[in-house]
Amino acid sequence: MPPSKQKVFVITTGGTIEKIYDEESGTLTNRGSLLQQMLGRLRLPYTTIQSYDLLCKDSLEMTDKDRQMILFAVENLLEHSAPILILHGTDTMELTADYLHKNLPELRVPIILTGAMKPFGFENSDALQNFTEALLACSLISPGLYISMHGCVHPLPGVFKNREKGTFEKREQNPSSFSV
Repeated sequence: MPPSKQKVFVITTGGTIEKIYDEESGTLTNRGSLLQQMLGRLRLPYTTIQSYDLLCKDSLEMTDKDRQMILFAVENLLEHSAPILILHGTDTMELTADYLHKNLPELRVPIILTGAMKPFGFENSDALQNFTEALLACSLISPGLYISMHGCVHPLPGVFKNREKGTFEKREQNPSSFSV
């Protein structure tokens, strides 16, 4: 008997993971969610994705009002008792994760933030890897708030972007992160 399907809510906010190259301006921009393109590259017979395109911006442009919108979206989805995955820009992912950590009650589902250092669709992008690993983590980890990047799942609080290494790490005083 095959396993039952797991539902995962995915909230998109933009960030590098969803940037595209704009030929007219010669810049990377957020013009809309690329989630459906990522899902089109995966085989997920045991997972149902329900997506919400909440924001479409670089995380450096995010404000506290944007973080409040993310919080409200998460709070509304929590009543469904299914994991929540948030696609987010890496530059301020830890700020949003800390904001959620401070404002959410004890969680009964995993909430995972992930992003990418290189946009989906670019050569050597980590976008699809990080998204896929975060999806897998949704079914394996206990309830709580996490940042998932590059094969590691880091529980909040105390997670930061190590710009020298180009990834996220847990602060040394409580290194309880694990790899998937």
